[in-house]
Amino acid sequence: MKEKHLVCQGAICRCIYGSNTDILRVNTQSKRYINDSEGKYKLIATNCELGATLEKNTFGSCARKNGNSCTVFITEWQDFYEEVKLEDNGGKILLEDSTASCPVGGSACIQIVFHGQQAELSKKNFQHADPLIHEALNPVGDIENIQQLTEDIYEAQ
Repeated sequence: MKEKHLVCQGAICRCIYGSNTDILRVNTQSKRYINDSEGKYKLIATNCELGATLEKNTFGSCARKNGNSCTVFITEWQDFYEEVKLEDNGGKILLEDSTASCPVGGSACIQIVFHGQQAELSKKNFQHADPLIHEALNPVGDIENIQQLTEDIYEAQ
Protein backbone atom coordinates (compact mmCIF):
# COMPACT_ATOMS: atom_id res chain seq x y z
CA MET A 1 0.00 0.00 0.00
CA LYS A 2 1.28 3.43 -0.93
CA GLU A 3 1.84 5.83 1.95
CA LYS A 4 -0.67 8.65 2.02
CA HIS A 5 -0.22 12.14 3.42
CA LEU A 6 -2.46 13.42 6.16
CA VAL A 7 -4.42 16.56 5.29
CA CYS A 8 -4.00 19.82 7.19
CA GLN A 9 -5.03 23.47 7.21
CA GLY A 10 -4.14 24.98 3.84
CA ALA A 11 -4.91 21.91 1.74
CA ILE A 12 -6.04 22.75 -1.78
CA CYS A 13 -9.38 21.29 -2.87
CA ARG A 14 -11.27 21.23 -6.15
CA CYS A 15 -14.65 20.12 -7.38
CA ILE A 16 -14.91 18.07 -10.55
CA TYR A 17 -17.65 20.48 -11.71
CA GLY A 18 -15.92 23.73 -10.68
CA SER A 19 -13.54 26.01 -12.55
CA ASN A 20 -11.22 26.94 -9.62
CA THR A 21 -9.64 25.52 -6.47
CA ASP A 22 -10.11 26.67 -2.89
CA ILE A 23 -8.22 26.26 0.38
CA LEU A 24 -9.45 24.11 3.26
CA ARG A 25 -9.86 25.71 6.70
CA VAL A 26 -9.93 23.62 9.86
CA ASN A 27 -12.73 24.96 12.07
CA THR A 28 -13.58 22.02 14.33
CA GLN A 29 -10.45 21.66 16.45
CA SER A 30 -7.60 23.90 17.59
CA LYS A 31 -5.07 21.65 19.37
CA ARG A 32 -3.75 19.02 16.95
CA TYR A 33 -1.07 20.16 14.51
CA ILE A 34 1.04 18.42 11.90
CA ASN A 35 4.03 19.50 9.82
CA ASP A 36 4.35 22.73 11.80
CA SER A 37 7.32 23.06 14.14
CA GLU A 38 5.76 25.96 16.05
CA GLY A 39 2.24 24.51 16.20
CA LYS A 40 0.56 27.62 14.85
CA TYR A 41 -0.59 27.03 11.28
CA LYS A 42 -1.15 23.43 10.18
CA LEU A 43 -4.12 22.04 12.11
CA ILE A 44 -5.01 18.44 11.23
CA ALA A 45 -8.15 18.22 9.08
CA THR A 46 -10.86 15.70 9.96
CA ASN A 47 -14.13 14.43 8.55
CA CYS A 48 -15.86 16.94 10.85
CA GLU A 49 -14.90 19.82 8.52
CA LEU A 50 -18.41 20.19 7.16
CA GLY A 51 -20.47 23.06 5.80
CA ALA A 52 -18.73 26.24 4.67
CA THR A 53 -15.17 25.24 5.50
CA LEU A 54 -13.15 26.70 2.61
CA GLU A 55 -11.47 30.12 2.49
CA LYS A 56 -13.48 31.60 -0.41
CA ASN A 57 -16.21 28.97 -0.24
CA THR A 58 -16.45 28.73 -4.01
CA PHE A 59 -14.95 26.67 -6.81
CA GLY A 60 -15.81 29.36 -9.37
CA SER A 61 -18.41 28.58 -11.99
CA CYS A 62 -20.23 25.27 -11.60
CA ALA A 63 -20.95 23.04 -14.60
CA ARG A 64 -23.85 21.51 -12.66
CA LYS A 65 -25.42 24.98 -12.29
CA ASN A 66 -24.99 25.89 -15.99
CA GLY A 67 -21.90 28.00 -15.29
CA ASN A 68 -23.42 29.95 -12.40
CA SER A 69 -21.31 30.60 -9.33
CA CYS A 70 -20.66 27.73 -6.97
CA THR A 71 -21.20 28.00 -3.22
CA VAL A 72 -19.43 25.17 -1.43
CA PHE A 73 -21.23 23.32 1.34
CA ILE A 74 -19.55 20.05 2.32
CA THR A 75 -22.08 17.49 3.57
CA GLU A 76 -19.81 14.46 4.08
CA TRP A 77 -16.22 13.22 3.75
CA GLN A 78 -15.34 9.74 2.47
CA ASP A 79 -12.16 7.62 2.58
CA PHE A 80 -10.63 9.11 5.74
CA TYR A 81 -8.23 7.34 8.13
CA GLU A 82 -10.38 5.09 10.31
CA GLU A 83 -7.69 4.08 12.83
CA VAL A 84 -7.39 7.40 14.70
CA LYS A 85 -10.12 9.49 16.28
CA LEU A 86 -9.29 12.95 17.63
CA GLU A 87 -10.55 13.60 21.14
CA ASP A 88 -11.19 17.29 20.41
CA ASN A 89 -13.94 16.85 17.83
CA GLY A 90 -14.41 13.09 17.51
CA GLY A 91 -13.21 13.33 13.93
CA LYS A 92 -11.22 10.94 11.79
CA ILE A 93 -8.17 12.34 9.96
CA LEU A 94 -8.50 13.17 6.27
CA LEU A 95 -6.06 11.61 3.79
CA GLU A 96 -4.83 13.07 0.52
CA ASP A 97 -7.21 10.79 -1.40
CA SER A 98 -10.25 11.59 0.77
CA THR A 99 -13.23 13.03 -1.11
CA ALA A 100 -16.20 15.12 -0.05
CA SER A 101 -19.80 15.44 -1.11
CA CYS A 102 -21.85 18.53 -1.85
CA PRO A 103 -25.63 18.87 -2.39
CA VAL A 104 -25.15 20.13 -5.97
CA GLY A 105 -22.21 18.01 -7.17
CA GLY A 106 -23.17 14.83 -5.35
CA SER A 107 -21.05 12.14 -3.77
CA ALA A 108 -17.25 12.40 -3.94
CA CYS A 109 -17.27 15.46 -6.23
CA ILE A 110 -14.72 17.37 -4.10
CA GLN A 111 -11.13 16.15 -4.22
CA ILE A 112 -7.94 17.14 -2.44
CA VAL A 113 -5.37 18.39 -4.95
CA PHE A 114 -2.63 19.13 -2.40
CA HIS A 115 -2.61 17.83 1.19
CA GLY A 116 -1.18 21.05 2.69
CA GLN A 117 2.04 19.70 4.20
CA GLN A 118 5.32 21.31 3.18
CA ALA A 119 8.91 20.52 3.98
CA GLU A 120 10.32 22.94 6.51
CA LEU A 121 14.06 23.17 7.07
CA SER A 122 15.17 23.19 10.67
CA LYS A 123 18.35 23.08 12.66
CA LYS A 124 18.03 19.29 12.94
CA ASN A 125 18.09 18.90 9.15
CA PHE A 126 21.60 20.34 9.06
CA GLN A 127 22.76 18.62 12.24
CA HIS A 128 21.85 15.20 10.87
CA ALA A 129 23.03 15.76 7.29
CA ASP A 130 25.54 13.16 6.13
CA PRO A 131 28.60 15.11 4.84
CA LEU A 132 29.31 12.57 2.05
CA ILE A 133 25.77 12.69 0.71
CA HIS A 134 25.67 16.47 1.00
CA GLU A 135 28.97 16.77 -0.89
CA ALA A 136 27.65 14.52 -3.67
CA LEU A 137 24.46 16.58 -3.99
CA ASN A 138 26.05 19.99 -3.45
CA PRO A 139 29.77 19.86 -4.29
CA VAL A 140 30.26 23.62 -3.84
CA GLY A 141 28.81 23.71 -0.31
CA ASP A 142 30.78 22.72 2.78
CA ILE A 143 28.30 21.00 5.13
CA GLU A 144 30.46 21.53 8.21
CA ASN A 145 30.48 25.30 7.63
CA ILE A 146 26.75 25.26 6.95
CA GLN A 147 26.13 23.27 10.15
CA GLN A 148 28.17 25.76 12.18
CA LEU A 149 26.44 28.71 10.54
CA THR A 150 22.98 27.31 11.34
CA GLU A 151 24.08 26.66 14.93
CA ASP A 152 25.13 30.30 15.22
CA ILE A 153 21.89 31.56 13.66
CA TYR A 154 19.64 29.46 15.92
CA GLU A 155 21.61 30.42 19.03
CA ALA A 156 21.25 34.13 18.16
CA GLN A 157 17.47 33.77 17.98
